[in-house]
Amino acid sequence: MNRWREYNPNPIHGKRVGDCTIRALSKALGKDWETTFAELSAVAFELCDMPSANHIWGAYLRRNGFQRNVVDDHGQDIYTVDDFCRDNPHGVYVLAIPGHVVCVVDGFYWDSWDSGGEVPQYYWEREV
Repeated sequence: MNRWREYNPNPIHGKRVGDCTIRALSKALGKDWETTFAELSAVAFELCDMPSANHIWGAYLRRNGFQRNVVDDHGQDIYTVDDFCRDNPHGVYVLAIPGHVVCVVDGFYWDSWDSGGEVPQYYWEREV
């Protein structure tokens, strides 16, 4: 089963580069692209770094009720986004991948491209 769902809320139709953090966070928080960009930019301004810096979007997620966790690879040599989705069929997650960020909701990953073969380093989970 393909767990990828195409998702690109960028208001410029077809824009696919450079805004993965905004796309992932907008999906995770249920906000539009513009609101997410503005709120994340305010955090970036406050903390004096770029919105795509891991500690900036991490701070934004923490302020919005998320908690950071280490990926459990279950002893596998390669543990992918697709594996993570199979192991987490319920909940909202934001996965940090080298050079990329992707949102997982209820076992499906929402992205502008099929990033299921990428390897997550850590993830943020909405606290319940």
